[in-house]
Amino acid sequence: YFYCHYRESTVKLPVILLTVFVLLQPLTASSADVSYGPRLEGFDYPYPVQYFGLSSQQQSLEMAYLDVPAEKARANAKAVVLLHGKNFCAATWDASIKALTGAGYRVIVPDQIGFCKSSKPKQYQFSFQQLAANTKALLDKLNISTVTVMGHSMGGMLASRFALQYPGATEQVVLVNPIGLEDWKALGVPFRTVDEWYQRELKTSADGIRNYQRNTYYAGQWRDDFEPWVQMQAGMYRGEGREQVAWNSALTADMIFTQPVVYEFGQLTMPVLLLIGEQDNTAIGKDAAPAELKAKLGNYAKLGPATAAAIPKATLIRFEDLGHSPHIQAPERFHQALIPALTK
Repeated sequence: YFYCHYRESTVKLPVILLTVFVLLQPLTASSADVSYGPRLEGFDYPYPVQYFGLSSQQQSLEMAYLDVPAEKARANAKAVVLLHGKNFCAATWDASIKALTGAGYRVIVPDQIGFCKSSKPKQYQFSFQQLAANTKALLDKLNISTVTVMGHSMGGMLASRFALQYPGATEQVVLVNPIGLEDWKALGVPFRTVDEWYQRELKTSADGIRNYQRNTYYAGQWRDDFEPWVQMQAGMYRGEGREQVAWNSALTADMIFTQPVVYEFGQLTMPVLLLIGEQDNTAIGKDAAPAELKAKLGNYAKLGPATAAAIPKATLIRFEDLGHSPHIQAPERFHQALIPALTK
């Protein structure tokens, strides 16, 4: 509420009211139109961003990351690596970073090559093995020998691959609504070429992102605090480097679709914690699938228990009312479940 005291003025009251009303409105997608660089220049992270230089596939690249220390009074000498999803960045782990550092963990949060503030190469053979190797190189540089690796969405596929590739360095795996719990290609989802993915990515818009997030990430709910993550992604597609962003997104979409980890879950020997929002319906390429198949894909209420049954040392925590991003949708409830379940 606001009060306008009108005395002697040549400006009419309705004009004053309209001006104040406009100034007080929240920033919406239609009025924001923010543009970020191809490496998310202009978008601030909640913690200082550092850069790890690496030589990979005959080129020099930079991997952005956050390294957030534990609260001194509760430090337990353990480290957690947080791995973002395809449409996410290190910054979207903000609430989890606070919860984990508050519980005594050092938290490392990289932006993978091809994403967010890291390098976006024009040519790169993207594989989960390569991204895992890049992440391990970062940990070696930081002199961290063992970690809990925690992945969300695509990051869950990467966390699984990291654990399979570096079992000696992996104390525990935490999977937050991981994708890749089913092999979409084998189930009949049509293949898209990288060029087709690229043309699709070029059509990315804030409205499209928001609608998808509302329906998939947040189970039909929407709050103002979700909007920055829409603008984070959409802003890169408004900037001068949008083609570079779209091309890397196309390459990583192909990686996700063609490199399933679901067949190897039985080989995970360490404890694995699954946190599943059961209202999730994510399935890569589902929009191109036949209607009958589309209705069966991304059923996390079934995929969660089936995945837990396939993993030798799995613990399943279910959130019946939450979607693809439970750590963002209901952070307090999510972290109250997460922290006690971590390996001590």
